[in-house]
Amino acid sequence: MTQPDSRPLAGLRIVELSSFVAAPLCGLTLSQLGAEVIRVDPLGGATDYRRWPLTEDGESIYWTGLNRGKRSLACDFRSPDAQRLLQRLITAPGPGGGILVTNAGGRDWISHDALAALRPDVITLEVLGRSDGGTAVDYTVNAGLGFPYLTGPPEFSGAVNHVLPAWDIACGLYAALSVTAAVRHRERTGEGARITLPLEDVALASAGMLGYLTEVQINGAGREGTGNAVYGTYGIDFVTSDGERFMLVALTNRHFRDLLELTGTGDAVSALATALGADFSLEDHRFRHREVLTAMFGAWFREHTADDVAAALAKTSLLHERYATFEEVVASGVLDRNPLFETLDQPRIGSYRAAANPAIFGGRHLFATPAPALGGDTEALLTDVLDIPAAEVADLISGGVVAGPKE
Repeated sequence: MTQPDSRPLAGLRIVELSSFVAAPLCGLTLSQLGAEVIRVDPLGGATDYRRWPLTEDGESIYWTGLNRGKRSLACDFRSPDAQRLLQRLITAPGPGGGILVTNAGGRDWISHDALAALRPDVITLEVLGRSDGGTAVDYTVNAGLGFPYLTGPPEFSGAVNHVLPAWDIACGLYAALSVTAAVRHRERTGEGARITLPLEDVALASAGMLGYLTEVQINGAGREGTGNAVYGTYGIDFVTSDGERFMLVALTNRHFRDLLELTGTGDAVSALATALGADFSLEDHRFRHREVLTAMFGAWFREHTADDVAAALAKTSLLHERYATFEEVVASGVLDRNPLFETLDQPRIGSYRAAANPAIFGGRHLFATPAPALGGDTEALLTDVLDIPAAEVADLISGGVVAGPKE
């Protein structure tokens, strides 16, 4: 495992008040890159502390997955004493401190202005739902953007939600990038930064740069749903004789020629091109006539088993993959073979293969330590960072202002 002090962001201290996906993912990413990330939760945990999936004992696999590598402080957010402690923690002196990441807005005591009055070079990043301050989550943002009407079978006229919180993930990574950019700016100028990052804007920006919104503005209409077909080129799924399914993508002419050779349809496709007046060396022609092409290719797949198909595809240049469930992915051994994963002994959860940051620095993956117990670092943070005497920390705990880990 890479030593923490050799990581790119070693020396930074980030305080995180967050829940759900985007803001905790920002903190996890910064932690993997070497920053000290202090997660602050209300007594008993925030909204997501018991979020599914859970172990048989009711511990959140979800929560520990997103909060690996962090330290934990628990306190009563309603207590003025706790609010002042958190202000001190966020604005503690030192070149690497003075950074807050949160999606828990609306609290005056952690507003940028309140913190900047204590430390002028403070950096605050607040994840919002919408740019007007309204609330939103990934699944509501996606519903209002258009993607559910492109997802699912082409003949289905309704909306199909996705299961991957794509906008949360993109937002969390944008947040981590924004924090590092603000730190770089502060190092050069001595200035802090007030950053707001609306989840809806992340989704809108992504849909715009990928052309989904632009084509409506330029062409006057958006695209139709294409099911599993890849838009604008030739890519589709095929079913084998034993009911397995493969995804194939033929982006280049070489890919397409290999597909013709694999399926023995070269002459038939040539005759089809002549009949249709099509040129299948062009991606858009392959896309426009994808249904008749798929019908021709599909016969070969239906006549072969999945193992035969996999062996034959391995000898071609075609981009392909057999569909798999999460259970099949784990059973395949890929988590053991890929150096992205390392065995993590996570208290309350168990031992499992956990992923590092996917970026490789100097040939090394950057792993995170286990997630903390809720409030597991409360005493150490108050004494080590804020220099509060142990007796006073004990009084704060007994008074319910802060809390350590439950026994």
